[in-house]
Amino acid sequence: MVKVPIRLTVKAILELQDERKGATLLGIGPMSANLLRASFELARDEDFPVMFIASRNQVDMDELGGGYVNGWNQHSFVEAIRNTAEETGFDGLYYVCRDHGGPWQRDKERNDHLPAEQAMEFGKKSYLADIEAGFDLLMIDPTKDPFEVGKVVPLENVISRTVELIEYCENERKARNLPEIGYEVGTEETNGGLTSTETYETFIKRLKEELGSKGLPMPTFIVGQTGTLTRKTEQVGTFNFHNAYELAQMANKYGVGLKEHNGDYLDDVTLLEHIPSNIVATNVAPQYGTEETRAYLKLAEVEQRLKDYGLIDEPSKVRETLLVHAIKSERWRKWMVGDQTKLTVEEIMKDNDLSAEILDIAGHYTFNDEEVKAEINKLYDNLNKANIDGQRFVVDHIKRPIRDYVECYNLKGSTSRIIDKLQSSEVIQIG
Repeated sequence: MVKVPIRLTVKAILELQDERKGATLLGIGPMSANLLRASFELARDEDFPVMFIASRNQVDMDELGGGYVNGWNQHSFVEAIRNTAEETGFDGLYYVCRDHGGPWQRDKERNDHLPAEQAMEFGKKSYLADIEAGFDLLMIDPTKDPFEVGKVVPLENVISRTVELIEYCENERKARNLPEIGYEVGTEETNGGLTSTETYETFIKRLKEELGSKGLPMPTFIVGQTGTLTRKTEQVGTFNFHNAYELAQMANKYGVGLKEHNGDYLDDVTLLEHIPSNIVATNVAPQYGTEETRAYLKLAEVEQRLKDYGLIDEPSKVRETLLVHAIKSERWRKWMVGDQTKLTVEEIMKDNDLSAEILDIAGHYTFNDEEVKAEINKLYDNLNKANIDGQRFVVDHIKRPIRDYVECYNLKGSTSRIIDKLQSSEVIQIG
């Protein structure tokens, strides 16, 4: 398969929407190596493009603190994706994407209240590593400024920093003679509200003027809030079809795609609304990590039964190890609501129900911890003695929620439709 820039893939989808053949792309948060495998196997079988969206907390330079997912930095992340594609026999379209790149986008940078100049420097350094590693899409997100009153950055500040960062990335890309990359931008952090159409168009127009004056490309995606919001392991927002449709039409007018964040745990009815709303892409991340945690817990139950049946000697301590590491990670705080965000580790440890809830929410943050990996391997070994392929179960378990989105988002066969559209328009030639 020829490498198609993500800009052209989005262009094809916008044209396919007019022919009632569109699809909503799925941005998958890369929570583990198992998730990469599940994604590629499903995309291979169902013929759709894959987008892997990594935040700076998940994947980043070792120098800046690295990432919690598999210990990947940009280069090892891209290598893992490339290797998994080859191992699974995937020869379709895939895109490596930076989710929420830019200043203060690592939790530590924001908590430390880094000065603006240093935060921008770190953001640029991270982007440069993305570019050199071969990322296809960079989200330019300067909306998390810890010094702004009320934590909402004024639109003019967002625009000026967005343009500065795109200009930096384009200059560095061109200096290295690297292929084109796409950009994703947004007006504010997604918090479950709605982006007004007036604000959205003002942002696009101002951005178009500023980028045009510097000879810089328009973004591929512009994020708009459609009402979705993920908290704990639930979708607590309310999708607003009319708002999403108006934002999508407005983005299309400028040749860009509407991107939705916080798309986890959506029900089938809401998922099906995405096609007529013309949303071009949705991001889903924590849901897939939670599904992998649940798969391990189910396997731990099976393992205990095998012990009861006398088929294995000593079961692993997967559940207990995941539980303790998840609670101590404290990464669950961002997904909690109300006063629960302020609970201490000790308070949670004393509450069995709350501990189980934290495990469900935050187990995936610990998959790369050495003790957790050791217990998972012991779990697999024990199950193997009873002819159960534990890892295969985990991969297939992760596929279940992805498949829901693939079916409802009209993704089946979408790679072939995209390629056919680009070939018929003589945008690309294959063969």
